[in-house]
Amino acid sequence: MPLSGRLRAAWYVPGRLFSVDAATTASVPALFARNERVVCVFGQETLAFALVLVGATWAPRSYCCCLRAGASGCARSPLAAARGWARRSPGSREADVSGGGDWRPGASRALLERRAALLACTREFFAARGVLEVDTPVVVNAPVSDVHIVSATVQLGRTPAYLHTSPEYAMKRLLAAGSGDIYQVCHVVRGAESGRLHNPEFTLIEWYRLGFPLAALMDEVEALVRLLLGPAAPQRASERISYRDAFLRELGLDPLTAPDEALEEAARPLGFTDRSADRDAWLELLMGSRVGPRLGRSALTFVHGYPASQAALARLDPEDPRTARRFELYCDGVELANGFHELASAAEQRARFERDNAQRRRLGLPVCPIDERLLAALESGLPDSAGVALGFERTLMLAAGASHIEEVLAFPTARA
Repeated sequence: MPLSGRLRAAWYVPGRLFSVDAATTASVPALFARNERVVCVFGQETLAFALVLVGATWAPRSYCCCLRAGASGCARSPLAAARGWARRSPGSREADVSGGGDWRPGASRALLERRAALLACTREFFAARGVLEVDTPVVVNAPVSDVHIVSATVQLGRTPAYLHTSPEYAMKRLLAAGSGDIYQVCHVVRGAESGRLHNPEFTLIEWYRLGFPLAALMDEVEALVRLLLGPAAPQRASERISYRDAFLRELGLDPLTAPDEALEEAARPLGFTDRSADRDAWLELLMGSRVGPRLGRSALTFVHGYPASQAALARLDPEDPRTARRFELYCDGVELANGFHELASAAEQRARFERDNAQRRRLGLPVCPIDERLLAALESGLPDSAGVALGFERTLMLAAGASHIEEVLAFPTARA
């Protein structure tokens, strides 16, 4: 269907839009295929219309291009247009985001059985290692302050609360209280994330090991992932490469020393430009679109030594303070896990929270309340530990050969 009205396509990075005129792309489906985080703003770009579209989920070959009432060839309202962009579920059953439509699940009975079996395997894996399963609240008083993560709010009383995006804060309080090694399988919610690999609500397997160096935690992550992937696991030995070397290998660019202009130039082939972007925004863009998708193609690939500015809740590396003791795992171009040597300093953690909030103010994002209970737990003494979060649905997708996350969910958020 030909486009009508005005369309601007943009790469979504929370807090920033990298804009490109749709006329410079070969086709809208090709743009979607390049990255599932594309969002579109139509017509007069009114706030309500934009929010509806950001909340939709798209996929190649399943879209509608009616834009706004009054546009050439289009008589539907913005809401109707937004519904037209909602992704069709597996089996070509069109989703209806109005709440009427298809009531059937997205996952087959066979995949639901496989999902249950892999969750059972996960629990057996940790039980054999003496790791305690715990359960922490889904509703929390302080969200993650990372500017790249959008927390959903809930109103339970006079003070807003939040659906957790990770159980990390609560699990660290358990560690400080003497829980020992712990793990959790839980649902988390991250707003503004929808696409082939993203559903706003998804399952994390998160665990913490006392006295583990990152290398030992990587070994354990690999053991669990190979167990869950089964025959789909790469047969070659895993690869461990620094963030710096991954950029050098894939882009010929040193992410620790390259000037901002070089990062912008490396992003130019993507068709996205924003001269107001900060250094981390460019690095996130390049990692997500040009480096990460090439990793883990023939072997499980652990990327370690992330820039200090992306440390989050990880310690800095004393041997190279430009980097953090943090890793991510990639398989077949998909990020599966994110691990830290956990920061134990309450003062440093408070400073990072405050820096995040300062950046939120600059970007016009909501300022997050600081989790004083977490800081008190750190002040009381957090044992030396390493922790990691593994995306369960993504792992299940690779194990089952699924092409979209909706295929491994009973009901995706769009049809919940």
